[in-house]
Amino acid sequence: MDMLLMGLCMTFIGLAVTAMAFVAATRPQSSTPAVQAELPAATVAPARFFSDSVAPPIPVQPLVPIEVLLYQIENHVRLEQAAAESFVAFPTQALLHRKTTSSFVN
Repeated sequence: MDMLLMGLCMTFIGLAVTAMAFVAATRPQSSTPAVQAELPAATVAPARFFSDSVAPPIPVQPLVPIEVLLYQIENHVRLEQAAAESFVAFPTQALLHRKTTSSFVN
């Protein structure tokens, strides 16, 4: 019975904290009219989340030419095909678990 009452009290405390946090989060931000009147309209900038004035960054040229990358991919595919053919021709556990000779590693 004590554990049930303890759990019930903790639930009510948690509910009260959650309700206070919800009220604080949904309360409109209000400032006094005198403070709002003192601010000139020119100094208040409009909120700009998506700004047109920010230019997207220019991508840097790749350090490695595309031909070199294509050659490495073709070489990797050839090595994997050769490994698969050798395993199909003579399947052993050692061939299945050996490391690849390709420069690309999974």
